[in-house]
Amino acid sequence: MLSNHLQNGIEAPKLAWSRLPNSDEAETDVFVLGKKDDEGAGVESLDYEVIENYAYWEEQAQRGRLYVGYYVAVKWFFALLIGIGTGLAAVFINISVENFAGWKFALTFAIIQKSYLAGFVVYILINLVLVFSSVYIVTQFAPAAAGSGIPEIKGYLNGVDIHGVLLFRTLIGKIFGSIGSVGGGLALGKEGPLVHTGACIASLLGQGGSTKYHLRSRWLQIFNSDRDRRDLVTCGCAAGVSAAFRAPVGGVLFALEEVTSWWRSQLMWRVFFTSAIVAVVVRTAMGWCKSGKCGHFGSGGFIIWDVSDGQEDYSFEEFLPMAVIGVIGGLLGALFNQLTFYIAHWRRNYLHKKGNRVKIIEACLISLITSIISFGLPLLRKCSQCPEADPDSGIECPRPPGMYGNYVNFYCSKEREYNDLATIFFNTQDDAIRNLFSAKTIHEYSAQSLLTFLVMFYTLAVVTFGTAVPAGQFVPGIMIGSTYGRLVGMFVVSFYKKLNIEEGTYALLGAASFLGGSMRMTVSLCVIMVEITNNLKLLPLIMLVLLISKAVGDAFNEGLYEEQSRLRNIPQLESKPKYQMRKMTAKEACGRRVISFPRVVKVADLVSILRSNIHNGFPVIDHSRNGETLVIGLMLRSHLLVLLQSKVDFQHSPLPCDPRGSRSIRHTLSEFVKPATSKGLSIHDIHLSSDDLEMYIDLAPFLNPSPYIVPEDMSLTKVYNLFRQLGLRHIFVVPRPSRVIGLITRKDLLIEENEDSASMELQSTSVRAQHRDRRKGRRIGDMEHPLLTGLLS
Repeated sequence: MLSNHLQNGIEAPKLAWSRLPNSDEAETDVFVLGKKDDEGAGVESLDYEVIENYAYWEEQAQRGRLYVGYYVAVKWFFALLIGIGTGLAAVFINISVENFAGWKFALTFAIIQKSYLAGFVVYILINLVLVFSSVYIVTQFAPAAAGSGIPEIKGYLNGVDIHGVLLFRTLIGKIFGSIGSVGGGLALGKEGPLVHTGACIASLLGQGGSTKYHLRSRWLQIFNSDRDRRDLVTCGCAAGVSAAFRAPVGGVLFALEEVTSWWRSQLMWRVFFTSAIVAVVVRTAMGWCKSGKCGHFGSGGFIIWDVSDGQEDYSFEEFLPMAVIGVIGGLLGALFNQLTFYIAHWRRNYLHKKGNRVKIIEACLISLITSIISFGLPLLRKCSQCPEADPDSGIECPRPPGMYGNYVNFYCSKEREYNDLATIFFNTQDDAIRNLFSAKTIHEYSAQSLLTFLVMFYTLAVVTFGTAVPAGQFVPGIMIGSTYGRLVGMFVVSFYKKLNIEEGTYALLGAASFLGGSMRMTVSLCVIMVEITNNLKLLPLIMLVLLISKAVGDAFNEGLYEEQSRLRNIPQLESKPKYQMRKMTAKEACGRRVISFPRVVKVADLVSILRSNIHNGFPVIDHSRNGETLVIGLMLRSHLLVLLQSKVDFQHSPLPCDPRGSRSIRHTLSEFVKPATSKGLSIHDIHLSSDDLEMYIDLAPFLNPSPYIVPEDMSLTKVYNLFRQLGLRHIFVVPRPSRVIGLITRKDLLIEENEDSASMELQSTSVRAQHRDRRKGRRIGDMEHPLLTGLLS
């Protein structure tokens, strides 16, 4: 079984490497998403590498420092727009969800004063209408909006272009679908979809808007490359987490730890700035809503469960039950991942193949079951006597009908009684978690009620995740974890009999443990939990349970998003290469035969090759004067299609031209960029006459003259790390080089500015040889930096 697991784990990376540029049948880097699906949607790699052809160098030469400054300023301006847009989207979603849920509970409480049966029917109907609106929007308008969207965004930032994930209709479907599914009381959250929402906003801003819906602005179309769009989408992901949890630092760390495969310090600043803007927008909206202008939003609102008045200190004796919470979180999280994978696999391959009508019926049926459980189970629970009122606690028992807070009077015969199961079930998820985290509410819940809720909600979360609605798993995970955490806290209180132990603190640790056991995040999740609870004293305890739960969960399976990516056949390159790659070389991974082009190629031959395969990169071969074969660069399929469509570079002569001579480049870089919302040109879209087919094209001005190259006997592990860390799409495998023309060390790459001029000088050995006299006066200065001098070797 272990060997099968390892074989499955290496399958996707091996597929990626076996399809390196221009090999035979196994070469192509076009993957099939959901190969067994009837959809058969194609998935391609993204071109993160900079193509340094003559068009690129000409455009760079024309750009001065003013343009570079403008380019950087626009990046920061886009980060500002992403933050504002994501913050406003989050505010709109939260206001809508809180108001729909508030009206639903207020109306239900008003009706059950006269008849519980009538209230039950109204409660079910409202939930059905909301869930139906959500699933209808997704199935009929935006199929890519289903699920959390995090596995797809993670794949995009890993270098996989999944069509439809970042479209404008996906953004609309995500926003309105989340309102319906969360407001309808399903066991899912809106936090994962907010990450997808932020990524969609960032992508649409990066391409200047939506072409299909005529919402496009030319002055925004400055970032045309996949590399720039990747940075913007990274900002959008961090903004989504920041908006969901009001945790700007947690959003930055989430983007760094969970979704990105490539990072740099400049991007860190912009991501942090975007998250800060989101926090400002959300806080401003919350302040405005406190005046009562937002309906029911003012009482519930964004997730922030202040437990600063909870447990002040903890003893060494409590570490054992806290460690037990970590173990429980790892076990339940791993089980959750496995169950959701199996159910989603069955749903994807059997149930959802029957059409959208089945998807709608399934979601409505789950909504009906959820409503029956959440309304019916509290009816079977006996009410409890309210505790003596504490004026300082600010807690009212029972709470007034339709109001937020603890101690819900539901199906109770006396006024001074409350239903502890209804306090959790008959509430929005945010308020239920706030109740579970609450301090100074010892003995509010019975162990039987907590265990009942844990089993039922866990089952509902497993079944609901994977339906055709926008679904996040953060808040359901917090609900599940806080329930068994509070159970452990009740045991600790009764066993140690210490008055300073708070059950709400253990509920918080349980929530962290389940998220760690399911999603396998550590640093970002720790910071998010601290930010949303506003209690820094609990940081060491959160770190403890996260490390334990992640270690336990890793012993069984991968994280939730990795499992879902595997289910969707998203060919991601994970951060760590597989062990079997150590015994493989680059030559063993690539294909046997390479399809290449000569420098000057006949149009008919070019069209024939493009029609006969789906390769996306082709080596270009030339010959030296002595007949030696030279690889002069890499030509992309998308660039070839642009040349064939424009026809301006066709020539009658089969002889090469001088690209730097009298003939200027007739194309700009923007012409070679594939649109972000479409699959770009196809060879079947290009129509050429018989005269055109007899013409020739010189590929030298348009190819990438400096592709990445590795020797054939390099280990596949090193190739894997190089490929992933640089975000490559193609890499050449060549024979062992015969000679060395130079050696570059760290000191050769350090640049210093001359004291007598504004020019920059590389400190290479050749430069030092040419400027030996100029450098004599600097040797004393070099001796003052022994570390720098020691790098020369």
